[in-house]
Amino acid sequence: MARKRPTTRTQPVPATTLRIIGGRLRGSRLTYNGDPATRPMKERVREATFNLVGPAVKDKHAVDLFAGTGALGLEALSRGAAHSTFIERHRPTAKTLRENIVALGMEDRSHIVTSDTFFWAGGLPEVLRAEIASGSNVHAGEPPWLVFCSPPYALYHEQTDEMLALIETLLKHAPTESLVVVEADSAFDFAKLPEASTWDVRAYHPAVIGIWPRGK
Repeated sequence: MARKRPTTRTQPVPATTLRIIGGRLRGSRLTYNGDPATRPMKERVREATFNLVGPAVKDKHAVDLFAGTGALGLEALSRGAAHSTFIERHRPTAKTLRENIVALGMEDRSHIVTSDTFFWAGGLPEVLRAEIASGSNVHAGEPPWLVFCSPPYALYHEQTDEMLALIETLLKHAPTESLVVVEADSAFDFAKLPEASTWDVRAYHPAVIGIWPRGK
């Protein structure tokens, strides 16, 4: 009697979770499907980053570029940011991001832009001003930004000129008292950044974090 060949089944990628580390949403879970193309900032690095930012997050307009799960923008909301704009071009990932926003009850303080970050940044500052004006809980005027630029590390090496131009655009248009946070890997030379001497650079292997402050 012939032996039956065992049935092979493709195992789905298991869903996993991240969590909000601090603030009023501390401990809340964020859905992440485990796709390696979406690389959330490691929790220990996110915690260190927000420790460096400290109370300066309060009342800022957070901008989460290459947003993925939205962990950075949602962490900012949890810690007192007035509003968050999330830029994510991958529609299935943006759908998961929206689910995370809804699960945390942050719909009225969040705006998702399903667009390529480089293309979106070409419209600064007009696009952000329009989003700030439409935010129901955002105070009058133009609040300072808290920008998170945490893309796949490969972009710093494969699209170096585009990444540096993106960061330069952010620095050029950022309102007074804004902060720009950049995450790259240790292979990227932070000395290439615009206004390189003004960045506070910290290593959390394999990640490196740079924070740039817009003065008064």
